[in-house]
Amino acid sequence: MSNKRVYLFREGDKSMRDLLGGKGANLAEMTNIGLPVPPGFTVTTEVCTEYYQEGRRLPAGLMDEVRTAVADVEKQMNRSFGGSEKPLLVSVRSGSKFSMPGMMDTVLNLGLNPTTLEALIQETGNPRFVYDSYRRFIMMFSDVAFGVSKHDFDEHIFAEYKKKVGAQTDLDLTADHMKEVSQQFLDHVKAKAGRDFPTDPYEQLALSIEAVFRSWNNDRAIVYRRTEKIPDEIGTAVNIQSMVYGNAGEDCGTGVAFTRDPSTGEKFLYGEYLMNAQGEDVVAGVRTPVPISELEKQNPEVYNEFVRLATTLENHYKDMQDLEFTIEHNKLFMLQCRSGKRTGPAAVRLAVEMVEEGLITKDEAVQRVTGSHLDQLLHPRIDPAGLSAAQKLAKGLAASPGAAVGKVVFDADTAAELGRGGKGESVILVRDETNPDDVHGMLAAQAVLTARGGKTSHAAVVARGFGIPCVAGAEALSVDVNAKQFSVGGVTVREGDSITVDGSTGDIFLGELKTIAPEVSGSFGTLMGWADDFRTMKVRANADNPRDARQAIEFGAEGIGLCRTEHMFFEGDRLPIVQEFILSKDEAVQQAALDKLQTVQQADFYGIFEAMGGRPVTIRLIDPPLHEFLPSYEELIREEAQLKTKTELGQEGHGDRLAEVTSLMHAVEGMKEANPMLGMRGVRLSIIRPGLVVMQTRAILQAAAQLIKEGKQVVPEIMIPLVSTVNELRVVQSQLEAEAKKIVQEQGVDIPYTFGTMIEIPRAALTAGEIAQYAQFFSFGTNDLTQTTFGYSRDDAEGKFLQRYVEQKILPRNPFETIDTTGVGRLMKIAVEEGRSAREGLKCGICGEHGGDPESIYFCQEVGLDYVSCSPFRVPIARLAAAQAALQGRVKVALDK
Repeated sequence: MSNKRVYLFREGDKSMRDLLGGKGANLAEMTNIGLPVPPGFTVTTEVCTEYYQEGRRLPAGLMDEVRTAVADVEKQMNRSFGGSEKPLLVSVRSGSKFSMPGMMDTVLNLGLNPTTLEALIQETGNPRFVYDSYRRFIMMFSDVAFGVSKHDFDEHIFAEYKKKVGAQTDLDLTADHMKEVSQQFLDHVKAKAGRDFPTDPYEQLALSIEAVFRSWNNDRAIVYRRTEKIPDEIGTAVNIQSMVYGNAGEDCGTGVAFTRDPSTGEKFLYGEYLMNAQGEDVVAGVRTPVPISELEKQNPEVYNEFVRLATTLENHYKDMQDLEFTIEHNKLFMLQCRSGKRTGPAAVRLAVEMVEEGLITKDEAVQRVTGSHLDQLLHPRIDPAGLSAAQKLAKGLAASPGAAVGKVVFDADTAAELGRGGKGESVILVRDETNPDDVHGMLAAQAVLTARGGKTSHAAVVARGFGIPCVAGAEALSVDVNAKQFSVGGVTVREGDSITVDGSTGDIFLGELKTIAPEVSGSFGTLMGWADDFRTMKVRANADNPRDARQAIEFGAEGIGLCRTEHMFFEGDRLPIVQEFILSKDEAVQQAALDKLQTVQQADFYGIFEAMGGRPVTIRLIDPPLHEFLPSYEELIREEAQLKTKTELGQEGHGDRLAEVTSLMHAVEGMKEANPMLGMRGVRLSIIRPGLVVMQTRAILQAAAQLIKEGKQVVPEIMIPLVSTVNELRVVQSQLEAEAKKIVQEQGVDIPYTFGTMIEIPRAALTAGEIAQYAQFFSFGTNDLTQTTFGYSRDDAEGKFLQRYVEQKILPRNPFETIDTTGVGRLMKIAVEEGRSAREGLKCGICGEHGGDPESIYFCQEVGLDYVSCSPFRVPIARLAAAQAALQGRVKVALDK
């Protein structure tokens, strides 16, 4: 830990993100490369850690260091903090290592009190500006320091005052009005907080620093960190910066801009500003801002200077920049720069075009795009065929791309309850404007729609960061949150009604429109080509039919890592045949059923092999217990009871069905298991009922032989599941190997088949050396391996206690989403090492859900797996993650040397 707790901007640089946070490091960097940055200083992230260690108290001596830094800023600005002449006011802002826009607290205009108010009025001759700044300060400070809701000030006192005096907007209020509002605000604070508003600037500053540290653990910040996988322990820095005023007159203003379009990646200056306003007005959507291009007409000198600075910063950081600026009496000041949040399409385009411009290298481009960015490229769009008949309600600003259909809800809690993570319904969160407290509802919604705000408002920035479609600033909407409805053009839409929003165009439609999947090409294809050049692990897909197989190839899969044959049995025309096999005691009837199944299975495998065009296909033999193919025992009990009642009431025609149901019920009861996951399934079922897997092996290899005779390549890999001891594998594999040799002889062709096993039981991993004597490949079934290692039932754990475990840090993350490297991962390492010791060149892959998780893929690279396998739609994400893992491995090797 550093002994220095406070750094002036000139004492830092961009490399100090861990200590100064992203905002502080970038303010220091901008200062040192000569940009017009108002002077200030940063209280380090380490102090945030100390604050919590000290029981939520500022560490002893910190405010002495702060006073020393303030004195330096006073000297630079030729102003006095709390002084009766030329008073210095400051802003207090958060800033962790990773950008968390709007999640923590901010205070502007700190230092105002009766003395500095009069001094600032004397200096500026503009009492309206001074009292406007004062009422903003009272509201923001009281909200973060005393917990007096900003909503009370803004939506009640201020809104009611404007209504009383007939003011349409803030700008219609005079100095006397602002003075009166400020006094009402002060009275409200005393009533709610039980104390007078503090007048000592250093008390104001200490309380604000504490409030920022406290906001690190507010609900919205915790939700955001959990979603973005930002560690809780890194803390936030606090940035104290001299105020410059965008609300001091018509030659003043404030704005937010990006050096490129964060929605599309197009290369042009993208942003918005407001004259005679402070920054919160823009990002909170209080007034609808003006496009940055208008500034060129309004003030070409300031605009051209801003363009120059924006270009300087993008070239310096070699990335798209998110910039905040203020104009004070026609002088431009830079308040923030950071790498801009962007949509998936923008991230890919930016990465590719910056390589073409010579700003970054191909490996930097590959590492700059995330898996969630690629996931966004698969967002649906509205089917154009349905647009002509659609009822368009309104048009807002296209703030975050993608189309979404859902039921309207008007508050974040309802969205969280009904949407993703709740009941799983598709909901669209509609608000006048969003604020940081809405983030949990936004994350649960399919899309966000706001009546106010611009493309850089809170709703837009958060939605883009998470890949949620968003339409902002749809001013035609009259939103009534209390009545839970909005009105537009004579139409009233109530909570529960369905709408469709298009975040790519800003259009809002009544009802549910059909959406279609996007086409991915252009920059996407270029980036994926670079990723494929860097990666060393192959990427396969989990696919059970030719349609999924073709989709997987379209997304770049190099084979099938898991084909689940039992899924083929559940289709309507096959299920009765499977049930006939299960229920009959007659061997002849059983064999006849297997013969019918072989015919349809062979056609299935033929279609999959043909679609894969010579790529390897790993086929898992039947895995689930047989009772899963029969009706539910509980449903049969209910049906039997209903049929008995009808029969007792004298209703005829139910006798045959009653006998059938009773027979079925007894059969299902006989197969019931106390713990089916650990019961007669997988290899155990293959030993007790060998006919099924013999039939499957014959269907697989005869389909392969048919294609080989047609001159096509086929690479079948037959996988025996749920092995825990080598003897299980030996018995089943020997039987199937004998059948395979018979088929090869019958067909008269050489079939390049192999037999392997799934490693999904801890004992199999621990005895991998023995198992590899028979298995020619391993595939880690990490879903079951996680269940059997932890002793968790996945379905029960995820619904009942896993989230609480993660929240309380009993587990660092959900082990069913990301591989538990210390437990499950250790078993995988043992299996790979011992398996390859016993069989040189043993092919090892993974086919559980973790095969599509980037963090798990990095671990698979480290373990030395040959491939990962995931759902077809996650294949591009896996290709990218495999490339990033390989590049990180190169960096690690270089550092070790």
